[in-house]
Amino acid sequence: MNGHRRAVLGAAVSGAVLAAGTAATVTAVATAFARAVVTPARHKPDDVEVLQVGPRRVVLGATADTVVPGRYGVWTDGGRGHFRVGRVLEATGERVTRELLGVDAGTPRPGAGRWNQYFFAGTPRGALGLAHEDVVVRSEVGELPCWRVPAPAGAQGGTWAVLVHGRGATREEALRALPPLHELGLTCLVPAYRNDADGPPSPARRYGLGDTEWHDVEAACRYALEHGARRLVLVGWSMGGAIVLQLVARSPLAQHVAAVVLDGPVLDWYDVLDHQARRHRMPVRLGRYGLGLLGHPLGRRLVGVDGPVDLRRMDWVSRAQELHLPVLLLHSDADDYVPPGPSARLAEARPDLVTFVRSGTARHTKEWNVDPAGWEDAVRRFLRTHLDADADAVPGPAPPAD
Repeated sequence: MNGHRRAVLGAAVSGAVLAAGTAATVTAVATAFARAVVTPARHKPDDVEVLQVGPRRVVLGATADTVVPGRYGVWTDGGRGHFRVGRVLEATGERVTRELLGVDAGTPRPGAGRWNQYFFAGTPRGALGLAHEDVVVRSEVGELPCWRVPAPAGAQGGTWAVLVHGRGATREEALRALPPLHELGLTCLVPAYRNDADGPPSPARRYGLGDTEWHDVEAACRYALEHGARRLVLVGWSMGGAIVLQLVARSPLAQHVAAVVLDGPVLDWYDVLDHQARRHRMPVRLGRYGLGLLGHPLGRRLVGVDGPVDLRRMDWVSRAQELHLPVLLLHSDADDYVPPGPSARLAEARPDLVTFVRSGTARHTKEWNVDPAGWEDAVRRFLRTHLDADADAVPGPAPPAD
């Protein structure tokens, strides 16, 4: 969740909490909280100030994001321009000077910009030089635009990776993972899903927090299996992790999944949203009331979701014993949106299946940004281990669509 989304959530609940005294007001506050959780934010405002630009450095206004070590991007001119920054060269209370690594579009100049945690911007071909095709997958809500990045020449190509971005993110979130997956010989499929900026809307135009979106990723997996995949690797960031795990638990196509890679995943929505309630000085019990509305028939009408959202079946700490696939968890102790506690507890409960790579500096889903080599090495080692071990286990054909 970016800063704007946090501000919207805070504005939706903080003022009303002050007046929360009657049952009607309590319900209104709880409803506002729940609605903010499931409503996509269509407008992404600028959130960083570009103060100076030189040949090899750029000076930015200091924010919680801009002072953190690592590699990031900045969109300018309403998204028409983009440049990439690297290490921090100097930092004061109000300004931070960073290395300017490259300009992808436009001309950097002082003014407003928007922080890009994905580092890369654009398409696999434009950002990474990886050939890709724009393909369309049909799901129950409509046509899903996808990037298909073929395996390198000479690779068998029987293993495909399906990469699932997080809540409010775009397919660009997956760009960082494409080079190591391509190096391993995998074909990669990066789908949009319902209520994305470039995906079809659901009837209610609300997120299901993974409880509905997994159907779209299932459609992408079916496409992969119909186009040459024999086994699948699922990769998910944040809510993308919740989506991936629902597919693994509920889809017949799970039999084709060999391994799962999760970055800053939502493994327990109650834990995440209790944390958000506390951040906004909202009583946790009031927040829980709002979450309960998501699964209640009356609450569905109040919140406006497509159907009941069952957060309990998305609690993978409680469901740890149901896990049946090897999982790589990458999660930072500095995650400011999805606390790493559930990841640590799942790893402790299932050391036979879970490989936990814990870090201490990155903010939410920015583990790659802070340590690209470490992130990529962890993914390569994990997949080499589990794909090699499963090399002879080739599933049969995919079951027909429902």
